[in-house]
Amino acid sequence: MARTRGKAAPTVAVARVTGVRLPPLAPFAGTGLEPDGDYDGVEFAGLDLGGQQGAGARFIDCALRECALEGTGLAGARFVDSVLDGVRGVGTDLARASLRDVEIREARLGGAQAHGSALTGVLVKGGKIDYLNLREAKLTDVVFDGCVLAEADFAGARLERVAFRNCVLRRVDFTAVVMKDVDLRGAAELDIARGVERLTGAVIDSGQLFDLAPAFAAQIGVRVVDGGA
Repeated sequence: MARTRGKAAPTVAVARVTGVRLPPLAPFAGTGLEPDGDYDGVEFAGLDLGGQQGAGARFIDCALRECALEGTGLAGARFVDSVLDGVRGVGTDLARASLRDVEIREARLGGAQAHGSALTGVLVKGGKIDYLNLREAKLTDVVFDGCVLAEADFAGARLERVAFRNCVLRRVDFTAVVMKDVDLRGAAELDIARGVERLTGAVIDSGQLFDLAPAFAAQIGVRVVDGGA
């Protein structure tokens, strides 16, 4: 008699994120951020950088700790092997920025503009980010761990090896997203406002499937009615 074998569980490639190890840092001694500034091995601690313009600046082996980023202009900036710890503010501009091997810890941000940005090897741990704009962004090897993302906009983004672990996704927009090896199973809350049909390339668990069933049914035009005729 032939032995019946069950189907193998679906596998998903694990996001490759390594911890940032910073060298000894020098305290920031300038008067403010500069466009196209070059910061190497610098610590920005407890500073109010609100409204300052650092577009195109480069941050290598840097730490921003407990800094205010209210309306700070960092469009096109590059962060490499750096840590953003406890940063806060509304309207931070990170459009088309590049973050490689970066940790973002306990951030409290609202309306951050990161459309067209590139995130590679990034860990977002803890904190709460409202109305994050990641439209047309590219995320590769990114982990969201224990954070709250309220009304995040991923429309048109490309996500590869991205994991959501014990985090909350509320009213997220996945319109026109392209996913590959995206692990949503660890999300404590998964609320998709738009783009549920774009989950091809993602992995969810059975409980999440049950919760998303009404959205899937609506997408294919199925009406769900309690009881029989």
